[in-house]
Amino acid sequence: QVQLVESGGGLVQAGGSLRLSCAASGKIFSINDMAWYRQAPGKQRDLVAAITSGGTTNYADSVKGRFAISRDNAKKAVYLQMNSLKPEDTAVYYCNYRASGMYYWGKGTLVTVSS
Repeated sequence: QVQLVESGGGLVQAGGSLRLSCAASGKIFSINDMAWYRQAPGKQRDLVAAITSGGTTNYADSVKGRFAISRDNAKKAVYLQMNSLKPEDTAVYYCNYRASGMYYWGKGTLVTVSS
């Protein structure tokens, strides 16, 4: 059974930084896209950043220049470096993998940015 586990969330002051990690366990192969989504209270889940197997990245306009996504294929891991955090970045952050035609989700990690 495939599991994705996020870590690295927490409470940080505005202007601070956090690094999120997501690692996969179980039989998951040929991971194509990896991505981070976030969901703020009362809002829909939105894409934050994505990275293809070839390393092409894509970011939501709201995080461009502040966040950076990276991946380690050997570790089946994806990371999100978040800098210059703002209160509006407060949300539960989820990692998402697309592999062999299937999508997998982690359970999320809470990021709270205080003003």
